Amino acid sequence: MGGLTLQTIFQHSYPAYAHTHAVPAHQRKAAQAIMQCRTAALGGHIQACPDGHFQRIWYNSCRHRACPQCAFIQVERWLEKQRAQLLACDHYHVIFTMPHDLNVLWRHNTPRLTLLLFQSIRDTLVSLLADPKYLGAQPGILAALHTWGQTLILHPHVHCLVTGGGRTPAGQWRAVRHGFLLPVRVVMAVFRGKLLAALRRAWERQELELPEELRPQAFLNLLRRLGHPQKTRWHVHIQERYAHGSGVATYLARYMRGGPLKNARLVRSDGDTVTFRYVDNHVSSASSAAPQRQMSLPMEVFLQRVLQHVP
Repeated sequence: MGGLTLQTIFQHSYPAYAHTHAVPAHQRKAAQAIMQCRTAALGGHIQACPDGHFQRIWYNSCRHRACPQCAFIQVERWLEKQRAQLLACDHYHVIFTMPHDLNVLWRHNTPRLTLLLFQSIRDTLVSLLADPKYLGAQPGILAALHTWGQTLILHPHVHCLVTGGGRTPAGQWRAVRHGFLLPVRVVMAVFRGKLLAALRRAWERQELELPEELRPQAFLNLLRRLGHPQKTRWHVHIQERYAHGSGVATYLARYMRGGPLKNARLVRSDGDTVTFRYVDNHVSSASSAAPQRQMSLPMEVFLQRVLQHVP
């Protein structure tokens, strides 16, 4: 299929999918926007030469953050705003990943768990860097949530751009010593404790909806298992130091709008399956880049995976 886009896939296959599946309102809105973007359904405007020699019709964009077709301008505006706020200092790229054991809870409590995840990460970084043993100052943090992996599976993780220094209680700037932000194992342990404590408090306040497969006792057992340092690995990565934060901000900007799959990654679709490219990060090494592979998914599964990442 020439010129394959997410829009053409949705236009051909989403109506039948929506007829047989219960689609939440926010996902229906996103699907409608993707299908109508830059079509007559959204209206348009005419660009014309003042002397009347030439004119053309431009259909309006949907501007929905899940639409890959009109994301470029929105991404550039976001990036321009963030770059204007970056401090002239070293920065660190820190990645916090929520254990996949909590994915079933995430699907039923996405807004609440998003808030708890961001708060736990903020409190982890701020409390540790406020400790004179590490920095003794308040850092600047820019955090962005990504919910997908390369194969579109649910993979909630937060990318943080952290300043290599901060403001002391006396109002002075203090830089990170010896190019070392924080010990990963300490960050991991504090993050684990803060997120699990936040989940327990939310449960006690009846702010969480448990899915059918996760009854109360099973939920509490899960939290205990996740709190055991040897039974579940919590992934926290602190990347190498960057002389400035612009590069990491540019990286984050690619994921702020446009959804989990850009049109350039689509290979083909026959109406029953969709094939797309992905990078297999599990087999990368220090000497070679991760290989690019292809994955084919049934149309129903493909649409489910795309739609589950609509905010």
